[in-house]
Amino acid sequence: MSLKRNQLLNILNDFLSPQEIKDYCPNGLQVEGTDTISHIVTGVTASQALIDRAIALNADTILVHHGYFWKGEAPVITGMKRSRFKALLENNINLFAYHLPLDVHAEVGNNVQLGQLLNVNAIKPLNSIKPQGLVYTGEVDTCEPVDVKTRLESTLGRSVLMEPGNRSITTLAWCTGGGQGYIEAAAEAGIDGFISGEVSEQTIHVAREMGISFFSAGHHATERYGVKALGEWLTAQTGVAVSFVDIDNPA
Repeated sequence: MSLKRNQLLNILNDFLSPQEIKDYCPNGLQVEGTDTISHIVTGVTASQALIDRAIALNADTILVHHGYFWKGEAPVITGMKRSRFKALLENNINLFAYHLPLDVHAEVGNNVQLGQLLNVNAIKPLNSIKPQGLVYTGEVDTCEPVDVKTRLESTLGRSVLMEPGNRSITTLAWCTGGGQGYIEAAAEAGIDGFISGEVSEQTIHVAREMGISFFSAGHHATERYGVKALGEWLTAQTGVAVSFVDIDNPA
């Protein structure tokens, strides 16, 4: 089974609606390759390692969460960036990237996928945060902070930084990746525990002073599941072959 490049672009844009979200980078087709697509590699970040794996797998398209052309990024194509572009262009590989649209999506988004993976109940967006879906909330059976830490470590296969709060946990909020800045909004909403990928120095002070438990579970580790689910959805919808490649990253 194969698709034309513009067919794939239209399918992804219709499903993820990037035009509705103001983002820090362009969403959609970032590097043009072959017009006929028959094998897609999905991954978190368009690193050189992922590109090399895609080449080894004879893929003609890469679909990622973290692509290129970020706001404030130097526009010149030199050094590491040149090597990446050279590999894509010489091998005629398309690069598609979806950032915030993949975080917030109600079916395959990073946030909803993480909540489902952790078996959280009553999953829904925290409506005070826009765009809707950037922070999710849910319920768990009453437990202690260390129990949430254990569940995260078992599920994600990595160590988790924890700053325990002053109470047991029945409600959780989370924002995958670099979402630690939303901890204050979660605490103000009365949530017992907040999960993000990253942690900043001030995050711990907020957790301590507002009494909310905080868990930093890794940027990469918390954002593996949206693009994987998107690839699985694509295969179900179109029949095109999709291979998820997880490039290990401890961050």
